[in-house]
Amino acid sequence: MSDTSTIARPYAQALFDIASAEDLLSQWSESLAALATIVADDDARAFLMRPEIDAEARAEFLQAVGSEAGAAGAGFVSSSRGQNFIRLLVENGRLLALPDISTRFDALKAEAENTIKATLVMAADVESDFAARISASLEKKLGRKVELELEIDDELLGGAIVRAEDMVIDGSVKTRLRKLAESLIS
Repeated sequence: MSDTSTIARPYAQALFDIASAEDLLSQWSESLAALATIVADDDARAFLMRPEIDAEARAEFLQAVGSEAGAAGAGFVSSSRGQNFIRLLVENGRLLALPDISTRFDALKAEAENTIKATLVMAADVESDFAARISASLEKKLGRKVELELEIDDELLGGAIVRAEDMVIDGSVKTRLRKLAESLIS
């Protein structure tokens, strides 16, 4: 499969410029994520790539499923701009670029809103006040608003891993034990 990130850039930038000017970043982000999920689904992708399906049927399928899946952002998919965007992707054979378009759009949105998505991975559930303290600490360190997602990985044994863009803070017991074993072996 070809790299679609280069193809995605101008589409994402154009959508971002329009959505930003109309204060619709969150809604369009949700819609693009829904469309990206549809295209990433093996069954939907197999249907969309069938040679006997014409461009209009592909566009109608994405619009119908995207309107239902888009929740609060469904307005973009059912709007004339959204429909034109879907048709443009279909006609230019760019449907498979939708996940990259969505990712790039979200990166532009995060930059404009001065936010960053971070993931806190713990071995067990974390209390909300602890997560809030981690989020506040990251905001202070990074100078940006943090959208913290929580994950559970029971293989960590204890401690935590924080991931934010290209930064990783690994304070897990699993990693500490691995490093201890490596130092004993060498």
